[in-house]
Amino acid sequence: MEPLGPARTDAYLRRLGAARPARPTAGSLRELHLRHLRAVPFENLSIHLGEGVTLTAEAVFDKVVTAGRGGICYELNGAFAELLTSLGHRVELLQGRVYGKDGAPGIPYDHLALRVDERWLADVGFGDHSAYPLDLDEPGEQKDPGGVFLVRPAPDDAERGGGGDLEVLRDGVPVYRLETRPRVLADFVTGAWWHRTSPESGFTRGPVCSRLTVDGGRITLRDHTLIATSADGERTEEELTDDEEVRALYRAEFGIVLDRLPVPLHPRP
Repeated sequence: MEPLGPARTDAYLRRLGAARPARPTAGSLRELHLRHLRAVPFENLSIHLGEGVTLTAEAVFDKVVTAGRGGICYELNGAFAELLTSLGHRVELLQGRVYGKDGAPGIPYDHLALRVDERWLADVGFGDHSAYPLDLDEPGEQKDPGGVFLVRPAPDDAERGGGGDLEVLRDGVPVYRLETRPRVLADFVTGAWWHRTSPESGFTRGPVCSRLTVDGGRITLRDHTLIATSADGERTEEELTDDEEVRALYRAEFGIVLDRLPVPLHPRP
């Protein structure tokens, strides 16, 4: 990724409520990662508003910083890679395949994650995941506010592709599989197109907007359903019947101002 100019870097840091780090360290990366998850929501609203998902450095910065929106993994991690590069980190884009409930991996370029400084797995684009970057040099379990994570060599079988990939597990369950070969943002265009258009993609079945809260919980708006999850896992749901109430919630909780509500592209049956 190309670094941002000083003015754009400062604008991104303001979006996160963060000061410019004196130098790129593991500690400053951890802080930026956590602040990103709290300030910038994971959201697929563009799909249900009839907007495009454009994967260029300019477009992802404009959406996340200038427009004050969130995005899906390609946009969020793509923009975060720009910021980290601008602050002096070495950043590589990795393609991943997310495991479904049946244990099968998704399409190639299903997910974008970041390898930072050849050691850290940063991912601010997966929704409910680790609060902090994961250590790729750690062979054992890693405790995080989001759960207990493990990064291990992936099973090298023909069905799943093999090739020295990495597998990320959360609480003992495989989450996604990553190739270790670096990619560029344009490589993910086909994956983004599939997620934006296919009835088989979970992203097309309804709008979702979610972010980490300061107290370690999570707030999610899934169409007209407000879901609040506390840090200890207690979950409450509330159905909102008034469209203006939904729009007000987007503004208050996610900083997103909408002149109309997103309409599910391929509604859930």
